[in-house]
Amino acid sequence: AHYSAVTSGEQYIPARSRAAQILWQQGKPEEARELLRTTSTSSPAERTQLILAESQLLREQGRQNDAYIVLETALTSQPDNQEILYEAALTAERLGKPEILETRLRHLLKLNPEHAHALNALGYSLADRNLHLSEAHTLITKALTFLPNDPFILDSLGWVLYRQGKLVDARKTLERAYGIRDDAEIAAHLGEVMARMGSRDEARRFLEEASTRHPGNELINNALKKLTH
Repeated sequence: AHYSAVTSGEQYIPARSRAAQILWQQGKPEEARELLRTTSTSSPAERTQLILAESQLLREQGRQNDAYIVLETALTSQPDNQEILYEAALTAERLGKPEILETRLRHLLKLNPEHAHALNALGYSLADRNLHLSEAHTLITKALTFLPNDPFILDSLGWVLYRQGKLVDARKTLERAYGIRDDAEIAAHLGEVMARMGSRDEARRFLEEASTRHPGNELINNALKKLTH
């Protein structure tokens, strides 16, 4: 009721988004979506916020495909909307559609060549699929010029260096990333590089320690399983 009382101002859209979240928590998902869709807006930016809010609600409930449909539908009328392009790309990747991720991000980078997160996401996707490693390295390095201490971009750089066989540089970069942020994915990457360098016992100890801080994490568990084969 308090959120509904906000009818204007800079907190209007966030209040509508929170009201929709509460409706969803009450088991009323369609009412939540309808609230977001029928909210009046005064600018394209506000409409974008509502679209992203709807897709986020769906994603948080495990409805990745529905979230993707919301974003792709929005792109039919707003093909150059950078925020929606970026979210559509990441959602496509979660659905196992890396080609669509690549298409969306390349279009976004034509519109905004300095979009650091898009540069990183495309570079990492290429590196993870072991494709166009030289281009991936260039994209990620460019992203770092804008966000030099971002641990996730450093993680991407470490991963592409690993794919390129530059193991010493990969380890140094991943250790720097992990020093900035204790993240499960960075830990899994670092453990895999350690193992590839021949330090399997060190890798196992490191990953087991990381597992205690991130219990049940699939990425770390998979990295540990690789050490047992």
